[in-house]
Amino acid sequence: MKFFIDTANVEDIRKANDMGVICGVTTNPSLIAKEGRVFEEVIAEIASIVDGPISGEVKATTTDAEGMIREGREIAKIHPNMVVKIPMTVEGLKACKQLTAEGIKTNVTLVFTANQALLAARAGATYVSPFLGRLDDISVRGVDLIREIAEIFAVAGDIDTKIIAASIRNPMHITDCALAGADIATVPYGVIEKMTKHPLTDAGIIKFQEDYKAVFGE
Repeated sequence: MKFFIDTANVEDIRKANDMGVICGVTTNPSLIAKEGRVFEEVIAEIASIVDGPISGEVKATTTDAEGMIREGREIAKIHPNMVVKIPMTVEGLKACKQLTAEGIKTNVTLVFTANQALLAARAGATYVSPFLGRLDDISVRGVDLIREIAEIFAVAGDIDTKIIAASIRNPMHITDCALAGADIATVPYGVIEKMTKHPLTDAGIIKFQEDYKAVFGE
């Protein structure tokens, strides 16, 4: 399973990229709005840091296929690595089909059922993004959705759509998604940072330092 970082914060993207663990970035209207910056400027800066897929979403207020297609074409022009994020709706599927036909990569987002993921795949989506954290919030096991989608895609045999596990809240989500068959997990920087930590690692480093100093000094 590969890692994308889920943020529009350029400093967090830079830190994760310096760690050598991410190969892509996902953003959404809420993340862009949180940064208070112009969409095109943020995306251009992200593209200068990470050489991999960058998901940029159509406007949250755009609900018709024609509008999504028009915006998707503009997003795709920003950088060759751009992927157009489209909501999982009837109009979104129409837009996905057309953009895919034009050679534009797409990421169908806000997926909460295996049926939605299958529809997106058949519409030609490059990626599909099931949101497991939001399912967990309503007492539905989100990782089960990842597993179902992975099994359905494997059974079909002719689906190239990649599964991006989204709405990741903690390191256990990462482990569960990797075991369930997700191709990619898109993760906030804070979760990536937590993944590096373990009390025994910290204790081991202190012990090694103490042993070294006892023999060689500072």
